Amino acid sequence: QKYLCSNCNNVLKKALQMLCGHRYCSACLSWIVRNNKNAICQKCKEEDPSTLSEGSLLAEERAFGDAAINKEISELKVHCVTLGCSWSGTMKNFEEHQSLCEYALIPCHTGCGHMVMRKKLADHLENGCVNNVTMCQKCKRSLSSSEYQVNKRLVFDYFLSFFFQQNRSTPLINKDGCRFSEVGCSFRGSKEKIKEHEKTAVGAHMLLLLQHIKQLKASLCTAAKAANGSIPQSELKVNVISELENKLHVFENIVAVLNKEVETSNLEIMAFRRQSELDQNIIRGLELKIAELHRCLTQKDAGLSSLHKSLLFSEQASYDGVFLWKITDVGRKLQDSVTGRTVSLYSPAFYTAKYGYKVCLRVYLNGDGSGKGTHVSLFFVVMRGDYDALLPWPFRHKVTFMLLDQNNREHIIDAFRPDLTSASFQRPVNDMNVASGCPMFLPLSKLQSPKYAYVKEDTLFLKCIIE
Repeated sequence: QKYLCSNCNNVLKKALQMLCGHRYCSACLSWIVRNNKNAICQKCKEEDPSTLSEGSLLAEERAFGDAAINKEISELKVHCVTLGCSWSGTMKNFEEHQSLCEYALIPCHTGCGHMVMRKKLADHLENGCVNNVTMCQKCKRSLSSSEYQVNKRLVFDYFLSFFFQQNRSTPLINKDGCRFSEVGCSFRGSKEKIKEHEKTAVGAHMLLLLQHIKQLKASLCTAAKAANGSIPQSELKVNVISELENKLHVFENIVAVLNKEVETSNLEIMAFRRQSELDQNIIRGLELKIAELHRCLTQKDAGLSSLHKSLLFSEQASYDGVFLWKITDVGRKLQDSVTGRTVSLYSPAFYTAKYGYKVCLRVYLNGDGSGKGTHVSLFFVVMRGDYDALLPWPFRHKVTFMLLDQNNREHIIDAFRPDLTSASFQRPVNDMNVASGCPMFLPLSKLQSPKYAYVKEDTLFLKCIIE
């Protein structure tokens, strides 16, 4: 499964790994990103939609070339699935085999529209291709392959008849050998095998006949004159020889065409490889530029985030020791506190004076310590500030908490003075001291009771006053 693309589900080609861990073909990822805005990893959706995050977002600049998986794939043992082909090897050699597979279907290069096995291309050109035109030496007409075969067979059969008559003393046909044994063919076998052999070895037989005919050319002409006393039959024998030579010429043309195709293919492959190397260099350069731009954008995003936080703080900060904290979505936040997802909330920081102590509030909506599960717990936190070196320590100011009744009838009020020996009120050495305050500030039953208006429109208000 790890070798399959998360998009096309085929074996990965130039595998890229996303931040979420899933892998895609390079071409698949480019297609998805080009055709889908803010595309999300399909595998992440299928496995667990609730875990979707920024890491599931598909983008080419977020992808990394997976060299390890590419190497594993290149060493996979594979075999050719083309019917009749027995090739097997490794994946890295498979593409080369595909371009050479004798059993693969390829289009005829003459443009006749036929798909033929690579190994049968020569036979197709000779016997079936309508675009393979040959000039008949007898009638001087241009004939298609099929037409030429009819003409040629009539002449060739006549010649064989004559040839066998001339060799009656030593018959060519025997029960064990090929009919062309007299001209040098050594094949022997059963009748079925001989028939199959004679079908597939036409070219070889033509060459053997051509050699034998050249030796007998003069004697054939003389024999024809003596037997029939006429020149036309001798001329026909010469034409038969010419047709056989034509046959050889056809084969030579076929071989030449195939060689030219191979040379052209090799040149195209070399050009493609060179262009691929150039493209890869360009892509690597662009990837480096994109990575650099991504780093710059990340830094700018961090800067903007910091400025945004500073702006929010400036808008919400109080500098007179009085702070009003508005908490929205109380129902959801209370549920998060019960389940433990977010047990407490921190308020924005505020100051006791323009250059005074920096402090904040911390509330546990489902309680903490002795108030856990029964009360709202509210605490006061002394924070490390910019002016701590100029302020007296420990912190001594009285702190008053208020939960406001939004109908202005019965506010909940609690106050305390700092324990000067507690670490919570000493000068902070970390960002925040340990919180201190009221673990049983308000019973949950009272907070949720419809008799009171502490929560209205899913919002509550907490107020802190520092003397």
